[in-house]
Amino acid sequence: MRGKNYISRYLEDLIPVAFELETASEFTVFGTGPAQFKVKLKKQIPKRELMRSTSLALGEAYMRGDLEVNRDLYEVLEMLLGRMDRFRTSPAALHGLKGGSLEKEKQKKEVCSHYDIGNDFYRLWLDETMSYSCGYFKKTGSTLFEAQVAKTDHILKKLQLEMGMTLLDIGCGWGFLLMRAARRYGVKGVGITLSEEQYRQFSREIKDQHMEDRIEVKRMDYRELADSKMKFDRVVSVGMMEHVGRGNYDGFLRNVADVLEPGGLFLLHFISALKEHGGDPFMRKYIFPGGVIPSLREVVDLLPEYDFYTLDVESLRRHYTRTLLCWRENFTGHREEIEARHGEEFARMWELYLASCAASFQNGVVDLHQILLSKGVNNELPMVRAV
Repeated sequence: MRGKNYISRYLEDLIPVAFELETASEFTVFGTGPAQFKVKLKKQIPKRELMRSTSLALGEAYMRGDLEVNRDLYEVLEMLLGRMDRFRTSPAALHGLKGGSLEKEKQKKEVCSHYDIGNDFYRLWLDETMSYSCGYFKKTGSTLFEAQVAKTDHILKKLQLEMGMTLLDIGCGWGFLLMRAARRYGVKGVGITLSEEQYRQFSREIKDQHMEDRIEVKRMDYRELADSKMKFDRVVSVGMMEHVGRGNYDGFLRNVADVLEPGGLFLLHFISALKEHGGDPFMRKYIFPGGVIPSLREVVDLLPEYDFYTLDVESLRRHYTRTLLCWRENFTGHREEIEARHGEEFARMWELYLASCAASFQNGVVDLHQILLSKGVNNELPMVRAV
């Protein structure tokens, strides 16, 4: 087509279906057949920004309201993210953004920047369990609450808990898993978190439920575990390894091994990637500063160094797509309240985050794995997978 400008050529290369593009100076239809949606650009995106990073340029334009689509955002992204191999990222331009830090204090600040937005904010769109991780939809009609309870029970069954055992939760969030473990299995638990908001809420909940003799929560970095002199029969970590950082995986596993009793079980639940990747620039800048998604193979490769035997590996990828769509539905249901508290740009940024993550899981850009491990050989476990 004669006269195409750079943004037209750029989007035509990215979008795999027929679409319309409307700018201040043109209205063009790309592709063959009926247009699937329309992209409206209220303000041109500088070419240098597109060359620097596709996700940052388009994401920031959407945040500002300079880019709109006339179809459900998830549906558009589900089509677009299947072509992420065509996204551009300039390592030189993004130096210092994608790499993150492996330093303890900086990582604490990065983690808290996300989780300490406020308990009231998360309460608006998470379910009653305040679980900020992948649910487990056992039935077609399961609600988000039912899926989060089922996910927790799925994990606890894999850990094969018994009365009187001790359980450590690394990155315990608001504490639902530990409280359910204590009530259902009679275990004693310790949760560690870096988030002040989560620590305060979980501490208050322990006191209100009169569970001080069974559960304790600490503001503590995983790197302090080895020197803590604590020992546990079971360890669980749900959605925390993504904050550890490439280069610190050895240290993370070493600290877990140091506090886990011989023959003890460790369940690691984490977002994973097919291959090693530095991370998405938009996510690193606005949502999870310093976050890196490990590949499954780089984690599995390290396990023998700490005498971890792999017992079970399970993917819950499609469960996370559905979880994120539930979160997004809840989020949009409280959109006016969120905008009033945090502003329109913040609300657009978070909806984009939730929709793009759902599309990423749907397309297999990322996955979710649970790995069940034993420290050393354990011949006392059932030989048949029960869950």
